[in-house]
This record gives sequence, structure tokens and C-alpha cells, in this order.
Amino acid sequence: MSEPTLVQRLGSFAAQAAVPDEVRASVRSRVLDVVGLCAAALPLETSAAVVEHTTALGGAAQAHAIGARDLLPAPHAAFVNGVLAHSLDYDDTHLPSILHPSASVVPATLAAAELAGASGARTVEAIAAGIEICVRLGMAGYDRETGNSLFFERGQHATSICGAVASAASAAAVLGLDAAGIAHAMGIAVSMGSGVIEGNRTGGTVKRLHCGIAAQSGVTAAMLAARGITGPPTALEGRFGFFSAWIDGRFDAGAIVDGLGQTWSVPGIFFKPYPCNHFTHAGIDAAIALREEGLRPEDVDRAMLGVAAPTVRTIGEPIEAKRAPETGYQAQFSGPYTVAAALAGGGGLGVGLDDFTDELARDPARRALMARIAVEADPWCDGIYPNQFPAVLRVRTIDGREIERRIEANRGGPGNPLSDEDLARKFTDNALRSMTPGQAERVRERCAALETLQAGDLLAGL
Repeated sequence: MSEPTLVQRLGSFAAQAAVPDEVRASVRSRVLDVVGLCAAALPLETSAAVVEHTTALGGAAQAHAIGARDLLPAPHAAFVNGVLAHSLDYDDTHLPSILHPSASVVPATLAAAELAGASGARTVEAIAAGIEICVRLGMAGYDRETGNSLFFERGQHATSICGAVASAASAAAVLGLDAAGIAHAMGIAVSMGSGVIEGNRTGGTVKRLHCGIAAQSGVTAAMLAARGITGPPTALEGRFGFFSAWIDGRFDAGAIVDGLGQTWSVPGIFFKPYPCNHFTHAGIDAAIALREEGLRPEDVDRAMLGVAAPTVRTIGEPIEAKRAPETGYQAQFSGPYTVAAALAGGGGLGVGLDDFTDELARDPARRALMARIAVEADPWCDGIYPNQFPAVLRVRTIDGREIERRIEANRGGPGNPLSDEDLARKFTDNALRSMTPGQAERVRERCAALETLQAGDLLAGL
């Protein structure tokens, strides 16, 4: 009898995973985080566009999408919620794979679970398995020698590429497919994953669609598997499989299967405290620390933000564009802007959604400060990346002082976690941007009790 293939092993895991209490609690928090992010993103023009697009397509009334008046076909609902969850770059991050797993897996699972009438308990289990699978696929493509993702080196968005396959696993699980059916769903989704990250560097809003596309693909793959469509058993490791197609066959199978079902990555995934690219966060923390020590924007003669070399191209290049973002969205990927916002005194947990408006991105005072902030690769940061995204901020003041602040551990992860109060504050700030206080409180209560509910109850009434 031959050994099971990778998708077959992952299918068995998703079908039968015994989820520890710590992981279940983490999943409930991640569901709450995602719903809050969707609510916060709803006022965006891109959100209106995807809601209008999917509503115009019509179809069976199967699942809730935040912002849609009527129920949508489950794949469409997953698409809308996935787009909204990722649109603000405020969704959780796994390191060192640099994946945002919840933004596709949670919307896909909720939509499929509502279609199937699945219980909240099964939904939590499926989300846990899907997030774990997403992380393991990403880590299989992580080059420990260079400390970087092989996907990212090629301009591929591993979040949506791995997220499509993981979403298929979790969606198939709540649809009630057995281990073989879940494996087929993942095998189908291998042909659906996509995402190019050039938008991080030079603009465009297409990246906001990536997690929605992944969630939609996952639900569609699961629904097709339920109707008998099959995928190749060697969809991941085969000569023309997932890893050969994306990263030239360079992958670590052990990262996928070692400790599967015994060791869980889910609780260690970072919650984002700031609504911007994660590479900017330690620079924000450094700027906040200097601000709290009395540094004012007008005191800065020049500043140098040192970060890990692989991140410079995202938040520091081309430097002329990063010093002059035209939109709040572009500002989310700018090292100079995020440092300037933190020194100016941001909102939220230090820098908040209200700091990323088009008006503030073009604010003359912030632009003048950005013009004095450079971004460069720093060897100390290189030695820590990508287990953390560290930063060192060096400032020369107008009176000639040289000051420096180093940040090694990002807020929101195991080394510097957000408190329950921080997470509650983040959810409330996000949710109230499109929900009433009563709706926000109901969502909080439902997420806390999710395992006692039906999955479809979570978003009802929104």
C-alpha cells in the first residue's frame, strides 16, 4: 500500500482534527477580528464596487456578505467578505511565512458553513484546520537559508495562493466531505490560487481582491468536489504540481506534515495593531517611543528608518513615491509616511485608520517630514528577520542631537501580545465604522459563543 500524498494527509487532518481549547479560543478571536475588519472596510469605494458587482450577478440566496442587503451565493459571499477582510491591511500575519491566513479562510468557512447549516463548533474546527494548513503551505515555501519566502521572491502573493487551497479544505470540511473529498477540494483549488504583489510597490487596489478571490476559489472548489469533481492526488508535490508550478519544486514537505495535529501555529499568529503593511510596524513603535520621550515632528532634521533588506523594496522603494503617497492606501505601504504619522500622534492603538486618508497622505506638513525620512537595509534587522519585522529609527534633531530607538519584537505576536482589551478596542473602532453599537455588541457576543450557535447566526441581522 502506497504512502498517502500530501493533500491526502491534509484531508485526513481537516476531517478529523481534534482542536485544543487554546486554538479554539484563538479562532474565536480571529473571527471577531475579521468581522470587525470587514465592517471597517465597508465604506471604501472598492468595497462598494465588489458588493455591487456580486449583487448584480444574482444567484441563489445562500450566505451573508457584510454590506449586501440580500443573501448571496456562497462563493460570492466568501468573495465579498474576503475582499473586505484584507482591504485595510489590518488582518493577522504569520511569521516567518508572511501570510495573512484568516482573511481568506474565515470568510470561506463562514460562507460554506452557512450554506451547509453547519454548527458553530464544526465551523471553529474547520477554521482552525484551514488556518493551520495555510501556514504549513507557506512555511513549505520558506527558505530558511536566506530567511525569505520563495513565493515573495517571485512577486507571488503567498497569502492568496496558499489561502485558496486552505480555504478549500475548511470549506469542504463544513460541507461535510470526508477526508478524500477534502483532498479533492484542495486538489481542485491548486488550479485556482493566484496573486501578484506589484501593487505593494507602485499602487493599484487589486491586492484588496486577493483574499476574496482565494476565499471564493476555496468555496467553489469544495462545492465542485461535493458534486464529484476530482483533483490530482499529487496536486502539491507532483512533477507539475503546486510547488513545481509556483516555486520551481523547492519546498520542505516536513513543514507540511511534521507534527500535524499535535503542534498548532494558530495561537502564535500576529494580530495587527496598526492598519498598514506589517513591515512598517516596528518603525511605528520606534517613532511612538521617541514621541513619548518628547520628540516632535518639527524637531527632526533628518531620520533613517533601518529595516530588514527584503522589506525595503515594499516600504522604501521607490523612495520618491514612498515620500509622496497620493492616497491613504499607498501610505499604508510607506515607511516614511508611517513614521511621520506616528511622530504626529496617531489614533487607534498608536496609529489608526483615521491616519490613512487621502487628505493626510497629501498633507503638506507630513510630506515635509517624509522628505526628511530615508529607508535603508540594516544588518541588525537582517539578523532577526523574518521571525520578527524589526526596525531601528535613527534621528538627528535640528539642535544636533543623535537619538536612536530599536524595536525587536512586533506588537501583536507572542513576544509582545495585544491584550484582550486591545483586541476589544480594535474591534470596536473597526465595527462602529459601519455598524450600530447594538450590532457590534451582538457580534461580540456571538463570536464569544460561536461554538454554541449555528454558523449562519453570526452575520444575521447585519
